[in-house]
Amino acid sequence: MNETNGMRRRELLRMTALGAAAAWTATRAKLGLAAGKLPIGVQLYSVRKDCERDLPGTLKALKGFGYEAVEFAGYYGRSASELRRLLDDHGLKCCGTHTGLDTLEGDALAKTVEFNQTLGNPFLIVPSIPEERRKTADDWKALAARFDTLADQVAPAGMRVGYHNHNFEFAAIGGTTPWELFFGGTKPLVVQQVDIGNCIDGGGDPVALIKRYPGRTASIHVKEFSKTKPDAFVGEGDVPWHAVFEACETLGGTSWYIVEYEHESQPAIPAVGRCLTNLRKMGK
Repeated sequence: MNETNGMRRRELLRMTALGAAAAWTATRAKLGLAAGKLPIGVQLYSVRKDCERDLPGTLKALKGFGYEAVEFAGYYGRSASELRRLLDDHGLKCCGTHTGLDTLEGDALAKTVEFNQTLGNPFLIVPSIPEERRKTADDWKALAARFDTLADQVAPAGMRVGYHNHNFEFAAIGGTTPWELFFGGTKPLVVQQVDIGNCIDGGGDPVALIKRYPGRTASIHVKEFSKTKPDAFVGEGDVPWHAVFEACETLGGTSWYIVEYEHESQPAIPAVGRCLTNLRKMGK
């Protein structure tokens, strides 16, 4: 790379970062979030069995730990208005929903948007793609085009659509990876919800991803990864958390840290409580 091209690239990155910062500020203002530290939510999949048994009691416990929001992965047979009432009763916000791709297509899209408007949620995150739709590089390129369309469709409602990774998105296909094919082919409106633990498990570098696609990590799954202790709590494994936080808070355009803990070897509610305690010890 010659000096002129290097200067142009640095300027492009600087302008992109400025755009990410503006988007970050605007989103936080819309959500009624104060300036300063990023708020912390929890993915309810972490405590799904507790939610099935006693959703109000579970929300009360999460608020008691100090969580500010929840991300849904299922609605426990309740309507949007019922869920919103429960959130309001416990002083919680909705920081996202894991929304199946099928609920964003065809006639289902309008109902999904309305449901999430009632929840007060701007982030429609697709948690997985059916395997038959993601086998080849061309499949991922087609998905990128589809998400671009969806991003345009939900934007008038003040929403963004996004995708959440597992580990397979970092296995090379023809010299690149599905993650690069997808996010390299989508517009900045499409959110990359990086699941830190899954990313590292698949051989990816979460810090590099946040920096490579600035302004697009509107929410991030704070999940630990450990080579020696699979059920490690957040802050007790191998993740370089301070580098992750710095990337989120400078280039990521991040509005929410969302804790996720999936290991059934530990009681779910105390586990997410300990994860939050550890985040507080790290200054979050």
